[in-house]
Amino acid sequence: MPDLPRVPIGEWAAAFVRFLVREMSAFFDFIRRILETSIGWLETALTWPHPLLFALLAGVLGFWLRGWRFGGFSLLAFLLIQSMGFWNSTMDTLALVLVATILAVAIGVPTGIMAARNHLLGAAVRPVLDLMQTLPVFVYLIPAVLLFGTGTPPGLVATLVFAIPPGVRLTALGIRQVDPEVVEAARAFGATNNQVLTRVQIPLAMPTIMQGVNQVIMLALSMVVVAGMIGAGGLGEDVFRGITRLQIGLGVESGLAVVIIAIFLDRITSFMKDRAAPDE
Repeated sequence: MPDLPRVPIGEWAAAFVRFLVREMSAFFDFIRRILETSIGWLETALTWPHPLLFALLAGVLGFWLRGWRFGGFSLLAFLLIQSMGFWNSTMDTLALVLVATILAVAIGVPTGIMAARNHLLGAAVRPVLDLMQTLPVFVYLIPAVLLFGTGTPPGLVATLVFAIPPGVRLTALGIRQVDPEVVEAARAFGATNNQVLTRVQIPLAMPTIMQGVNQVIMLALSMVVVAGMIGAGGLGEDVFRGITRLQIGLGVESGLAVVIIAIFLDRITSFMKDRAAPDE
C-alpha cells in the first residue's frame, strides 16, 4: 500500500506560533505585565495576614458555611501547611488558582450562555472544547513559554486554557435544561429576552453553573502543579522538585498541601452550589 502524503500539521502550528512571537511580541508583553501585576497583588493580599490569623479566618469561614467539623478541619489543615513550611508556596498557588478561575469564569460563562442560545455557535464551540480538554496538558506549556517566557504568566495562561471548557459546557447545559414551559410563560407575561435570561434562565441554571465553577477550580489546581515545570512557582514547583530529586518527603508534603487546598475550595463551591439550588 503506498504511503499517504504527510499532512504537516506540526509545522503549520509551529509557523503560526513563530508568527505570533515575531509580529505580536509587544501585545504578549503587555498581557504578561497585566497577569504578573494581578497575581502579585493577590499574593500580597493573601500573605499580608499572619498565617495563624489566616488559618483562624479559614476556620471561621468553614464553620459559618458548613458547621464545626469543616471549620475545625480548615483551621487544622492550614496550621498543618504552616508547620510543614509551605505557607508562601500555598499562597502563591492559591493566588494563581483564584486568578485563573476568575478569568475562566469571566470567559466561560458568557460563552456558555451564547452557545446555549445560538445552536450554530454551540456547534462551533463544541469541537474547540473537545480539543482543549483532550489535548495533553503538557502541549499547552510549549506555546505558552514561547509567547510569555518562563515564570507565572505562561503557567496562568496554560491553566486558563485547560480550565475553561467545563465552565462553558455546564453553563450551556444549565441554560438548555431550563423548562421551556417556564421560559414561554415568562415571554407570555411580556418579558424581554434579557429579562428571560437574567430573571429566569440564569437563576434556574445557577446550580449547574456553580458545578461548572467547581470543576474549573479543580482543573486549575491540577494544571497549576503541571505548570510548576516552567517556573510558575508555588506548590507545583515544590512537587516538581520532589519528583526530579527523588525527595519523597518533599513530594508527599507539598502534594498534601495541594490536597488541602483542593478540599477547602471544593467544599466552599459545593456549599455555593447547594445554596443556589431552588427550594423544593
